[in-house]
Amino acid sequence: MMEQVRVWYPFVGPFDPCPPILEKTYSTPPQLFIPFQPMNLPQFSPQEALRHGTLWPALYSPYEPKNT
Repeated sequence: MMEQVRVWYPFVGPFDPCPPILEKTYSTPPQLFIPFQPMNLPQFSPQEALRHGTLWPALYSPYEPKNT
């Protein structure tokens, strides 16, 4: 399975007036990488599909809140 949260390291200039943010993260949902629905894709059971919000495990993207 592909990593769904990626990290970006922005440029930090020597004269930036604010404290730098050294690392930024962003989400890449799985539907970005599946151009069409393949045949015979595995499916969750109806109960699991309701819990996960999708019928297909390949399209499941869990939400993990950040600790701030």
